[in-house]
Amino acid sequence: MTESAIISTLLAFLQRSDSSDDDFNQLALEIFAYQFAHNQPYRRFAIQRGRTPLTVQHWRNIPAIPITAFKDFTLSCGPIEAMQTVFMTSGTTGTVKGRSYHPTLDVWQCSMMLNFRQRFMAGVDRIRMGILFPDTVAMPNSSLATYLALAVQAFGTPASEVMVGEHGLDVERVFAALEQAENSGEPYALLGASYSFVPLLDEMQRQQRRFSLPAGSRILDTGGFKGQSREVAAEAFYTSLANAFGIPRAQCINMYGMTEISTQFYDEGNEICPPVKSGPHWIRTRVVNPLTGDDMPDGEVGVLVHHDLAHFNSVSALLTEDAGVIVPGGFHLLGRVTGADAKGCSLTMEDFLAAAQVNP
Repeated sequence: MTESAIISTLLAFLQRSDSSDDDFNQLALEIFAYQFAHNQPYRRFAIQRGRTPLTVQHWRNIPAIPITAFKDFTLSCGPIEAMQTVFMTSGTTGTVKGRSYHPTLDVWQCSMMLNFRQRFMAGVDRIRMGILFPDTVAMPNSSLATYLALAVQAFGTPASEVMVGEHGLDVERVFAALEQAENSGEPYALLGASYSFVPLLDEMQRQQRRFSLPAGSRILDTGGFKGQSREVAAEAFYTSLANAFGIPRAQCINMYGMTEISTQFYDEGNEICPPVKSGPHWIRTRVVNPLTGDDMPDGEVGVLVHHDLAHFNSVSALLTEDAGVIVPGGFHLLGRVTGADAKGCSLTMEDFLAAAQVNP
């Protein structure tokens, strides 16, 4: 398949209400063949693993690359100078950042909007939003900034605002918007990185401020704390959000996503932690032993592998560094891997480095 054919096929596939295992498998194999042909580091790795389009008959056997490979290699099926957008992973100053190349954002945007409408908007066309994260002018290579900007554009009311500027979070502006929502009875949504909520909660506690937002209001957090704020355990975090804003924990939704894929996972709120995460029909998740790549039995902890058809220009199968367990309806996300699983991820990366070196 050509790039344009894959894009057209994916846009139609994403807009279906569901897909069978056979349909997912067929498209996954076609995209694997495309990536095998055009992404040379990945091709070398796949060959080293004995996996080629001639030998792989099921998507579960498509080799998954370790997430850290995005920092060391250009993983793109097309020339990077022709890419419309490059998303870069967050990181501290001086660290090498992973890059994800997109020849078009049509598929990425379609994936985000279909999924967001179903999982966060829950039948509401538009809601007033307060964004606790910088905009795309400040962070043009941030997939999260782009995600939030698209959320406002497609699903926010005209009164929606980005509450972070060059001087950081504008707490008084947030308070004014929350007061207005509280007085008007209009549902309100706060969205941002998980760490963005911590200084807001701290300032509310310092000023002894609390709000009781109208029914239908909701919160979306994502990304953990990443050293940007103090760490807060999930149970305490969602209890604090519910108490501070008067929003039930069932309406405090966590989005789990990453730069290295093009689709996000959501839960149905955090009334119970950990909640069940799940994605749409164009992404599938396995829990594996990172040393062997074999699936772990349901209910046993391993490392998450995501197979995202929407991430067509790079590699669709991604070995994360996140621990998880398959449960009915999706998976539990249990944090970063440790111990033997972490060692297994490192060894997989060593294999990738050895196999995927680009010859002069």
